[in-house]
Amino acid sequence: MSGVQPILASRVEAGAEVPVLVWRFDRPLLAISSGPLGGGIGIRNWALNATVPMWYDRDDPDVHLTELAAGLGLGDGPGIGLLTGLDVARRVSGSDGGVSVTATVGLGLPCWAAAGDHGPASGDNPGTAGRRVPRQPVGTINIVARVPVRLSAAALVNAVTTVTEGKAQAIWQTGIEATGTCTDAVCVVCPAEGPVEQYCGPRSAWGSRLARAAHAAILDGARAWQADPSAWSGSAHSPGRSAD
Repeated sequence: MSGVQPILASRVEAGAEVPVLVWRFDRPLLAISSGPLGGGIGIRNWALNATVPMWYDRDDPDVHLTELAAGLGLGDGPGIGLLTGLDVARRVSGSDGGVSVTATVGLGLPCWAAAGDHGPASGDNPGTAGRRVPRQPVGTINIVARVPVRLSAAALVNAVTTVTEGKAQAIWQTGIEATGTCTDAVCVVCPAEGPVEQYCGPRSAWGSRLARAAHAAILDGARAWQADPSAWSGSAHSPGRSAD
């Protein structure tokens, strides 16, 4: 299954050149996604993971991502769109037995999934609606994974769980007491045709490979973030603002 490796592109917004990762699938793929654009299960033709500044406050991220896709020539058919305050040029990857994972890892606002109401609230990071929160540390993990065999609908749901478990294991192994951040997104793609695999749990044939690939990518990304936790909007590319 070719055509699923991202390329690093850019677009100009507010006078700044802003990075974006673009996947141009060579044929439509079956996908499951929790992203703000193209979420759910369905056939998708492309995907993008776009950097936005940490003061991002649009309450229509799906519309914004659709505009970005059109500007990048991705207007043919439905696609998937993700947002992050991290420079997506800092992407990390993992692979195992034909499964591949690409991720961008920001851990500025890690949380326990069952932290309760006192934990970080949704809206603290780019891509959530209706909040303007400048000077927040970058805190989103976006994951795009591909499995080279057709997965059933149930296996696709299971795949998201498997990726998330691999992510949580990697975060824990870096010494961060968290399961992720409150705005993480996961996308898994697979062929739309062919013999159907019914399982993708961590001990299944394909799920075990997916878990290892996700774990390797997130572990590398988390360690890189610990070494340099800056957001894109706090970098030299930022038009005069800081996320520090």
